[in-house]
Amino acid sequence: MTTEDSKQPRKRAPRKATPKYLENAALYYLSRYSTSTENLRRVMMRKVMRSAKHHGTDVEDGAALIEAMIGRFLGSGLLDDWAYARTRADSLHRRGNSARVIRGKLKQKGVDDDVIAAALDARGEDTEDGEDPELTAAVTLAKRRRLGPFAVKPPNGEQREKHLAALARAGFSYDVAQRVIDGKDIDGI
Repeated sequence: MTTEDSKQPRKRAPRKATPKYLENAALYYLSRYSTSTENLRRVMMRKVMRSAKHHGTDVEDGAALIEAMIGRFLGSGLLDDWAYARTRADSLHRRGNSARVIRGKLKQKGVDDDVIAAALDARGEDTEDGEDPELTAAVTLAKRRRLGPFAVKPPNGEQREKHLAALARAGFSYDVAQRVIDGKDIDGI
């Protein structure tokens, strides 16, 4: 059986990593996704590596092009790790993620530890009346997962332990998890 007989489409060859192609690819990526500097560097280096493997281009030249391009993007404001970390931390917090999970996800995207700490601190400043942001996130997760007082039936001893474990796996401390799960009413938490 030859490739002409098979119904599977052929894989396209990767594009050659030219300065114009890399810049256009980076701008397209930034138009679709908010990202960190390090994550954009990784995405663009994958393109350079595929090009080097297929076309025999120099990886070091591609890396130098990417560094220069990232420098221009940082200077023009297209890339801003602080803004990315802040919006991503806020978004994850609204979904009910703990500070530990938020820190891990931002670290995975290559955001610097100082920027992560500043973004998490800024998230804490935005809460009303001095509320604990961890408690707010835990309540949000409990509502979404129907844990504790948000469950259809009040949890018994075994279910209570499972609910506490679910919050612990989500990165919340035992004290926060216990306050949420043992809350008698929704407003009392």
